[in-house]
Amino acid sequence: MTTIIGLILAIVFIGVGMVLKGVSMESLANPAAFLIIFGGTFASLFVAFPLTEIKKFPILLKIVLFEPKLPTQSELIDSMVDWSIVARTEGVLALEEIADSIEDPFLKNGLEMIIDGSDRNQMEEILYSELEAVAERHKVGSLIFSQAGMYAPTLGVLGAVVGLIAALGNLKDMDKLGYSIAAAFIATLLGIFSGYVLWHPISNKLKRLSKKELDLKVMMIEGLLAIQDGLTPKLVERKLSVYLPSKARLKQEEPISEEEEAVVA
Repeated sequence: MTTIIGLILAIVFIGVGMVLKGVSMESLANPAAFLIIFGGTFASLFVAFPLTEIKKFPILLKIVLFEPKLPTQSELIDSMVDWSIVARTEGVLALEEIADSIEDPFLKNGLEMIIDGSDRNQMEEILYSELEAVAERHKVGSLIFSQAGMYAPTLGVLGAVVGLIAALGNLKDMDKLGYSIAAAFIATLLGIFSGYVLWHPISNKLKRLSKKELDLKVMMIEGLLAIQDGLTPKLVERKLSVYLPSKARLKQEEPISEEEEAVVA
C-alpha cells in the first residue's frame, strides 16, 4: 500500500511542479520517448537476465504493490511457546495436527522434521541452507529492478540525443524545431523519473521485505530448535525475545500462568 501511495504522490508533486514551472502537460504525450525509455529498459533487462528470472518480474511487482502478510515477531513467539507446551505435555507427535494447518512451507518443514525425530544438527543445517537459498532468490529479484534503475536514466540521455538529432534536421522549421527539443528533454525526464522514482525505490522495497522475511525465518529456526531441545516454554520465550526491540520485549515478557508452568515443568 505504501508503494502505491508513494507513486501517486510522486506523480502529483512532479506534475504540479511542472505546471507551476509553466510546462504544458500535453508535452508528456510523446510516444517515442515512452518507447525509448520503457521499451529500451525492458530490452536491456532481457539482455542482462535469463528468461527464467525475467518471468518473475510481474510477481515481484505484485509483491511490492501488495505486500504479503507475514506474522509479527510477537505472534511468532506466542506460537512457538504454545507449540513447546504441546510438545512437552503431549509429545512431539501431537505437533502433527499443528503442522498440517500451517501454510508457510519453511515453518511446516521444520515442524515435520521435529515430528520425524530428525537429528538436531542435520535439521539446523537443512533449515539454514534453505534460508541461504531464499536469500539468494530474493537478491536476484531486487537486482532486476536496481539494474532497471541504472539503465533508464542512461536511456534518457539516448532519447535526448535522438531528439536533438531530429531538431538539427528541422532548423528551418521553428515549430518542428521546438517540438523536437521538447521531446528530447521529455525522454530525459522519463528516464530519470522511472529510474529514481520507480525502479530504484522498488528494488529497495524488495530488499526491505526480504530482510523482514529472513529475520522471521531465523527466529523460526531458533524456535524450532528450542522445541526440539525440549526447552521449557519460558526459556523458548526468552530465547526468541532477544530479537525484539526493547519496548516490544517488555510487552512480550508476560509471565506464563501458574497452571501452564506446573504442567510443562
